[in-house]
Amino acid sequence: MKYTRFEKARIIGARALQITMGAPVLIRVKNNIIDPVKIAQMEFDKGVLPISVLRET
Repeated sequence: MKYTRFEKARIIGARALQITMGAPVLIRVKNNIIDPVKIAQMEFDKGVLPISVLRET
């Protein structure tokens, strides 16, 4: 699925908040990467996020 830049920003922001609040990280990251937004971006790029977008037609 192709996401708009707004959907992508919302998904990454929501996932970063989840990580900040203690949610488990879904990918393997190096020890020096601690930024939740960077981790959420990496998860989005790998396609492992359990977040979907519902569009009304």
